[in-house]
Amino acid sequence: MKKTKLLAIITMVALLVSSLVGCGGPNYTKDNTEFVIGVSGPLTGPTAVYGTAVKNSAEMAVDEINAAGGLNGIKFKLVATDDKHDATNVATNYSSMLEGGMQVSLGTVTTGPGLEFTNLSVEDNVFFLTPSASGDKIPQNDNGFQMCFADGNQGAVAAEYVNDNYKGQTIGIFYKSDDAYSNGIYEQFKDNLDDSIKTVESVFTDANTTDFSTQISSLKDCKFIFMPIYYTPASLFMTQAKDQIAADAIYYGCDGFDGIESADGFDINAIPQEVTMLSHFNSKATEGKAAEFIKKYTEKYGADTLNQFGASAYDCVYAIFNAMKEAIDEGKEIDVTISASDLCDILKEKFAGDFTYTGVTGEEGKAISWKENGYVEKGAVKYVIKEATK
Repeated sequence: MKKTKLLAIITMVALLVSSLVGCGGPNYTKDNTEFVIGVSGPLTGPTAVYGTAVKNSAEMAVDEINAAGGLNGIKFKLVATDDKHDATNVATNYSSMLEGGMQVSLGTVTTGPGLEFTNLSVEDNVFFLTPSASGDKIPQNDNGFQMCFADGNQGAVAAEYVNDNYKGQTIGIFYKSDDAYSNGIYEQFKDNLDDSIKTVESVFTDANTTDFSTQISSLKDCKFIFMPIYYTPASLFMTQAKDQIAADAIYYGCDGFDGIESADGFDINAIPQEVTMLSHFNSKATEGKAAEFIKKYTEKYGADTLNQFGASAYDCVYAIFNAMKEAIDEGKEIDVTISASDLCDILKEKFAGDFTYTGVTGEEGKAISWKENGYVEKGAVKYVIKEATK
């Protein structure tokens, strides 16, 4: 009799578990009245200029889309959360956005938190198109894509530029060895550098971000210094080195330099050297789509947070919108309560297929496309932030 009761209890538990698994968990989108786009980024802290630019630009795109009638009359909503550029905050942000009905995402703004977002989103099959989390492993799963260049792409393109202009010469490299963004670009840069080019390399870590005297001493004879780092340590290095590095030297960074001229306490005009970067957006454009974006952004938010991170986020929102619109035109059903997973399947097929988008980033008038591995394909430009003082 006891065995019979025990067997009955076990059977009931098994059936209950089976039914819970079969229902696929909570349906967070069933009450949606708008399409919800989520993003996690630094809205406070030293890298807040990036997160603020992404939030502002994405909101501007959403407002424009909604003003034009949305998607078949359905409006969009952006939910932006603050991760302070700290990966430990991402899980909480992700859960909050998912429970709030998030159906598609811009992922994260920076790479460290982005790696955590990548792991979380693949479990729920949530599609994301990140504007600026450039780590090579960010799109390692089929639900993730990048609007920015992957670190490997930045490193390879930067190496191509150096190979064309500094063959047979010695250059300097200053990077952060314990940072996924910095180290990823550095490794690809080195892998693609011409054998004739010699390097003087100097590193720093989280343990030393205030005194770069040792690094400056080792790089003081270099006329070209590649700096795949964020602008806060870059601006400090330049300030401490302005009278030690040759005035005709060139500092060359990647997208982490974006916004350096607005860094707190930094006077870029006091730096005699040229400051330049690899970019996919010309923030000084005077014509074309980039110029139109600049005009609209500065009128609404001012110029302090204008950068390629924001321009890329603006493109992300429009690319997602256009892909959804194309999918509907092709016969796919996308209603306002569609689950994140179902929408992900539709968008994965679009972005890994022949979908293209022409926006404010990349070469003017040239279409942006994506590889199956999630990497973006678009033109790059060398952007001079500040010319050398004459």
